[in-house]
Amino acid sequence: MSRKDGLNLGRFNQIHSPSPHLDIMPRTDAKTLDWANLGFDYIHTNSFLKHTWKDGKYDDGVLVRDGTLSMDVAATALHYGQSAFEGLKAFKMKDGKVRIFRPELNARRLRKSCEATSMAAPSVELFLQAVRRTVEDNIDYVPPYGSNGSLYIRPFVIGSGPQIGLSPAPEFLFCVMVVPVGDYYKGGMGNPVKALIMHGFDRAAPNGTGNVKLGGNYAPAFGPTNVAKKRGYTVTLFLDARERRYVDEFATSNFAALTAPDAQGKRTYVTPKSKSVLPSVTNRSLTELAHRHLGWNIERRRVAWDELKSGAFEEMAACGTAVVITPVAEVHREVVKQEKAEKAVRTVDGVKDLWADEDEPEEIQLEVVKVSENGEKFEGFRELYAAYRALQVGELEGWEEYGWLWPAEGL
Repeated sequence: MSRKDGLNLGRFNQIHSPSPHLDIMPRTDAKTLDWANLGFDYIHTNSFLKHTWKDGKYDDGVLVRDGTLSMDVAATALHYGQSAFEGLKAFKMKDGKVRIFRPELNARRLRKSCEATSMAAPSVELFLQAVRRTVEDNIDYVPPYGSNGSLYIRPFVIGSGPQIGLSPAPEFLFCVMVVPVGDYYKGGMGNPVKALIMHGFDRAAPNGTGNVKLGGNYAPAFGPTNVAKKRGYTVTLFLDARERRYVDEFATSNFAALTAPDAQGKRTYVTPKSKSVLPSVTNRSLTELAHRHLGWNIERRRVAWDELKSGAFEEMAACGTAVVITPVAEVHREVVKQEKAEKAVRTVDGVKDLWADEDEPEEIQLEVVKVSENGEKFEGFRELYAAYRALQVGELEGWEEYGWLWPAEGL
């Protein structure tokens, strides 16, 4: 079709059909994996499981081999971030069986996340069934006993149906994917890291959604985290958004600290209690193991930044499913020398200036908290980490009594 002005619109009016062959990552043969040197990177495994919610219920689910999802262009996950996810692990244990670590806790947490975002929450029973089915179909990708690796399991729920207004989707997908992984941060317990508290960015608002595991909680931290990494920091730490006086959590995981041993050799494990912090299954498990196995005291309470500055803690760490325990040697906090007052802008100043929101440069200094020089110390977290990993692979005496590895008979 041509126009009088000579512009040919034919090429704009062509109808493009979807390609029958998507450019997807090929499946990785489990036999080719270097189990001893796994990182925390995506690997296309045998399959993922997909359940679709329509007409008030989830279907029986299907195992998908090509690693792709298809959804409407107006899906609420794409436009409004209607999505929630979980993270848990399966282990090849000393007895040769594969078991999954505390999946019921993740199932309950996913339900809370779905409720917060008006999504159809899979029942605990469906969650367990889906996780088991996915692990069994990808059993060859579970790192062998002794490799220090695990099968990371990522269940998620997304709004897949079309909705252009601000309302929940008419259709949801509940999927489970798996990836064999090693350490999240290279070096693990042997490589203490530096953390940065950045001025001018808060992870979660008071009474917001920081206590549930939504995709939208994580993407906003990508920018500050990338800036921090360029400056030599491994992870970012956040204070409470209301007063900026209390520690909340890291971008990737919960915050935990240990006091020095008392006269009886007993430590106290301290972790923040806040409505803005995600209740970590790993952190919960570490506290329970520390008390039950090591005899330590546990405190879940508000943790003031001033406590860190005063040297109240001998050790600090990030803890979560992906990172397990990552020791933190230093925390640097950006502090503005003088806060600038917000300046009102009125039309008398000119309409153009009403929306000129460029921030003026601020003079920033660093407060530094160090708990370790050259990676020393961390004896307490090393002891706890060793016990935790021993329990997960069936080496800790009496591991069965905890009831944390499912199914009891193994896969």
